Order: sequence, then C-alpha cells, then structure tokens
Amino acid sequence: MNSPRQLHLGAFMRPVSIHTAAWRYPGAYADANFNFAHYQQFIATLERGCFDAFFMADHLAVMNMPEAALKRSATVTSFDPMTLLPALAVTTKHIGLIATASTTYNDPYHIARKFASLDHISNGRAGWNVVTSVNPQEAKNFGFEDHMQHDDRYRRAREFYDVVTGLWDSWDDDAFIRDQASGIYFDPAKLHVLDHHGEYLEVRGPLNVARPIQGWPVIVQAGASDAGRALAAATAEVVFGGANNLDDARAYYDDIKTRMVAVGRAPESLKILPGAFVVVGDSRAHAEEMKARLDSLVHPDSGIATLSVLLGTDASDFDRDAPLPPLAASNASQSGQQKLIAMAERDKLTVGQLAQYVGGSFSSLEIVGTATDIADQMQNWFESGGCDGFNVMFPFLPAGLDRFVDEVIPELQRRGLFRTHYAGTTLRENLGLARPANRFTAV
Repeated sequence: MNSPRQLHLGAFMRPVSIHTAAWRYPGAYADANFNFAHYQQFIATLERGCFDAFFMADHLAVMNMPEAALKRSATVTSFDPMTLLPALAVTTKHIGLIATASTTYNDPYHIARKFASLDHISNGRAGWNVVTSVNPQEAKNFGFEDHMQHDDRYRRAREFYDVVTGLWDSWDDDAFIRDQASGIYFDPAKLHVLDHHGEYLEVRGPLNVARPIQGWPVIVQAGASDAGRALAAATAEVVFGGANNLDDARAYYDDIKTRMVAVGRAPESLKILPGAFVVVGDSRAHAEEMKARLDSLVHPDSGIATLSVLLGTDASDFDRDAPLPPLAASNASQSGQQKLIAMAERDKLTVGQLAQYVGGSFSSLEIVGTATDIADQMQNWFESGGCDGFNVMFPFLPAGLDRFVDEVIPELQRRGLFRTHYAGTTLRENLGLARPANRFTAV
C-alpha cells in the first residue's frame, strides 16, 4: 500500500531573506547574511523542523543597482555557497544542502568536483541549482562586456549539465578496491573517460573525486521561460517555481509534467516547489500588520532598483504614478519580465506600486496569516495540483523562521501533510527520488 503523498519543503535563503528590508525589521539580525554563527542557528532550526533542504541563492557580482539603492542592500555581501555549505554539513545530519552555481561563468570540471566533494562531506545531501546568470555585471567579472544571448545561455547550460553528470559517472560505485595486500587501489576497468567535444565545451575527464554518494547530487532548476522550462523538463529533479496564484501554478505544473513525458521522463521524478513568502502572526490582522511594517521599511530607491533588475531595464526614469511603458525583451530573465508585465496589467498597478511589491517578496506567492491560514493555503495548492511542496522564504530572521517551524510545521504534521522525522539518509531519499544509474555501465 502506497504511503500518502506529503509536502516537500525547502528553505530559500537569499542569502537569508528575499525581502529587501528584512535586515531592518525590529529584532532581526542585521548581519545575518555574513555571520556564520547565525547560519548555524538557522539551519539547526530548519533541521528541527524536518525541512528537506537549505537552498542558498548566489550571484557572481554585486547587484546591478544604482548606489542609492545598493547602499541599502544587505545582499551586497554574502558567503560563497560552496564554502559555506561544507561547513554547515558538519554541523547537521539530515537536511539537504543546495547551492546555486552558474553554467555561464564556471567550468564544468570545477562544478562537478565541488558538488561531488560536498556530497561526500555531507554523506549524500548535496544539490546543485543550475542557473544561467541574469545579472549583466557578472559578465564583466569574467572578461566579457555582456551576457551571452538568452537562448545561447540555455543551450550552453544543457551541454554543461551533460558534462557535469558525465564527470560524476567517471567512477563505478565499487571502483576503489583498496587491496592493501596486492597494492591495487582501484580497478582500471571501472574508470571511465568522458572525452566530451561539444558546441561550447571541451572536457576530457575523468573526475578526480569518487562517484557521489547519491550517484549525482540532486539537480535543481528555476527557469520559467520556454527555454528554461525545456531545460527543467529534460534535466531537473526539483524546480523552484515562481507562480504567485493557483491558476498559474497549476498551468506551470501541468506544462512541466507534460514536457517531461514528451522527453521520456516520469512526471513523479521531478518535484515542483514554488516560492512562498510566509508571515506568521497571532491573528490574520497581526500578520498583515507585520507585513505592512516590513514593507514600510523598503526605501523607494530600493524598490525601483529591484524592479529594474527584474525587468532587465532601467526603471528609474519611469513615471511612478503611471502604468509600465512598453518594454523590449530582456536578455536577463525573460520569464521574470513577462511575469511582472502581466501582473501590472492584471492588477492595474502603477510603476510605484509594482516597485513597492517587488521590493518586498520579489513577486512571489505571499501567505500572510495564522499558522492555520498558512497550512490551509499550502494544503489547497498541494491538493489542487499546483505543487509538490514549497520553497519557503522568511520575512526576517530569526523570528520569522522560528514561528514557521514552531507553529506551521506542527499544523502541517497534524494534518498528515508533512513528515515528523527524516525517513532517509540522503536528500534524494527524503525527496523520493531514485538514484541515477551510471551511464557507462547501465544496461
């Protein structure tokens, strides 16, 4: 008899909160983005709450904002995820550790080696969030004047994925015999050379790290453009969705799962987790008051700068009391731009109103209310075909995280919607994902 389907929950840390003003909220840790002791506290709380994963975003440049907004941003400094997560791995036992790493401004051998190492250090809890980079300033840090074109970035990303996963398959699981009597350390017949020659990449291999404990670290992706959806359907095992209403979430869910079938993948082999910005209060009115207070701390310069980043164009000269003007297609995040344009048209938002909104939750789903209210909405989305769970975003830390774990998690558990303990030892096992076969030995 099959067990009842349950929610999966990731904690999306950017690097700790997505809200522009999170660091300003009364009682919040102002230095949370760059304080290792705070991260240890946060991840311990998440593990106590049985979260599937700690999901850390990353950028390879200071955000492309005017100084007036940049000086107000806590994300101007943060840890390198591939330095932070191994350190957190040794302070935790169960929670998954997902890091963002760009396919545009990295080499696949480095990425394969780092994530394979993280998987071994964590005993099988690593995940790789595959991104193509949207900040044009990143290009200038790697010797380029501008990004590759959007669709070219995604073609490179798909090839990059093929190379990284191929490098992870360099060794059979039982390649290392370590026979002290004979002096044979590994069986050469169980070593495989990728020897990749592609459109963008030339990589020989093999990888000088043993095959990851999970076979491959879990593959995560967040693209919502047509190219991004195609990449997710072909490669991803977890998708970070961006829908902020149930109708859009269902449409996205159905589209990705249909695309998976078309490329020969089982729909259940991918979990779709939309972002959910969650504020827990004693009452719905209390939660709304907290959210309003938090939003009031977003400076207009920050809101406009964030809007500019998401639109892929400078919005500082737009009339803040007027609707969005016509925009050219972005070479950054095309899906992000189209989402905001559609939202502004649907809700009749001015530029100023849109800027205030994205300066807060970044156009994500907002769930504001009591623990019961939040559990109700999560359950509705989950049971109505909108998702397989959520990537939860906290409004401020530590209090926003503590209240979710202490109040919402028990309510979800009471309803049988969420685990009470970790059943598996690896991130794959806890997500209900199969361990991939080695491409060189699979029959």
